[in-house]
Amino acid sequence: MTTVRTRIAPSPTGDPHVGTAYIALFNLCFARQHGGQFILRIEDTDQLRSTRESEQQIYDALRWLGIEWDEGPDVGGPHGPYRQSERGEIYKKYSDELVAKGHAFPCFCSAERLDQVRAEQMANKETPRYDGHCMNISAETSQQRIAAGESHVIRMKVPSEGVCQVNDMLRGTVEIGWDRMDMQVLMKADGLPTYFLANVVDDHLMGITHVLRGEEWLPSAPKLIKLYEYFGWEQPQLCYMPLLRNPDKSKLSKRKNPTSVTFYERMGFMPEAMLNYLGRMGWSIPDEREKFTLAEMIEHFDINRVSLGGPIFDVEKLSWLNGQWLRELPVEQFAAEVQKWAFNPEYMMKIAPHVQQRVETFSQIAPLAGFFFSGALNLDPALFEHKKLDGTQVRQVLQLTLWKLEALRQWDKERITECIQAVGGHLELKLRDVMPLMFASITGQASSVSVLDAMEIIGPDLTRFRLRQALELLGGASKKEVKEWEKLFAAMG
Repeated sequence: MTTVRTRIAPSPTGDPHVGTAYIALFNLCFARQHGGQFILRIEDTDQLRSTRESEQQIYDALRWLGIEWDEGPDVGGPHGPYRQSERGEIYKKYSDELVAKGHAFPCFCSAERLDQVRAEQMANKETPRYDGHCMNISAETSQQRIAAGESHVIRMKVPSEGVCQVNDMLRGTVEIGWDRMDMQVLMKADGLPTYFLANVVDDHLMGITHVLRGEEWLPSAPKLIKLYEYFGWEQPQLCYMPLLRNPDKSKLSKRKNPTSVTFYERMGFMPEAMLNYLGRMGWSIPDEREKFTLAEMIEHFDINRVSLGGPIFDVEKLSWLNGQWLRELPVEQFAAEVQKWAFNPEYMMKIAPHVQQRVETFSQIAPLAGFFFSGALNLDPALFEHKKLDGTQVRQVLQLTLWKLEALRQWDKERITECIQAVGGHLELKLRDVMPLMFASITGQASSVSVLDAMEIIGPDLTRFRLRQALELLGGASKKEVKEWEKLFAAMG
């Protein structure tokens, strides 16, 4: 009997997302329930946005939750390398094979031509898709153009008529028309694969038997199925998991809900409660109880109990569940967990040098430095009244700073300062004009310890959360303002 093998393949391009943790948990439970293996693969072919810092955050966040993998970049295994950026030669070999078999072709179209074609198709109310312009160039001509150094991608051929039958473990047979499929790029001009080629090749070579992924990938399933067919490989069983949603039913997004696993760790949620809550996203344990452990979830796991209604990720419900876990701890363990969370030597040593110079008694520490141990702050709008800036300018500074810090991957005082200086400089403001807004947002006080040091210490998740909190307190940004400010932000470079 074939051993069940599942995987997740996150991109290391940002904060570790609760959606990644949710899909990882269900892949882990499915594999363990069948006595199989769970693999972690890193999809880092987006060279501009992928970072090793982000990769490490993925490992740390999943391990904090209690999710462990059998094979991966950091633990090794017989099917490595487990980073796609280290598998370039493998993808080239299979891309060349598809071209040789006539299932794919080099495409030399410029971005300008493709934009023009799509614009014309949309104007004619047609589905925007590649028009096959380079499909019939002879192999000999293609080789000559490639040898001459002409930029090109490799595209797969897809049928233009009929339907593809996608067998989904949750939905049964789903029919998707080929007329909705584009001739997917498989290899980019930089020689790196796209998601589609890399996924199929890696899943095959790594022996993946079941692919549980988010339902946003269901519309593109025919292209994956066609690639398996072109290679003559047996495809894994497909399962498209419902997407996590905000309480208003929109797709979960950081604009409406904190989505970083690290944020919840920093806010003082228990990993067991977080995992428990993710386990309840679209699934229920047979006796319907709210509170259960990972071991209990694995023991009772049945993929057929997954509900297709979009599961609501509600921070209030998560907080309630976390409270259940906290209150059931023996009091000694509760005290130990609190100490481990914020009053541990490592965290205290980061704060101590900044506090020591500003107090005369220990009793002054809590009022001065309480914000280091808080989540949300009780902000006073009066703190944001500015001598030089009106209300709109204050919100603009906060929004531009937030966007700048959201893009920051290496989190240290120097880079944080550069972000704030860039915003101030672009708006022709001095640092001393901007800093009072940072003090107000991050510390909840008009003055405190160095706010730049504080931002480094409390970390990216809480810093961004508090800036969002300050913005909301002041009324947020209108759609019109967001459009104007996005142009300003783009001009900052």
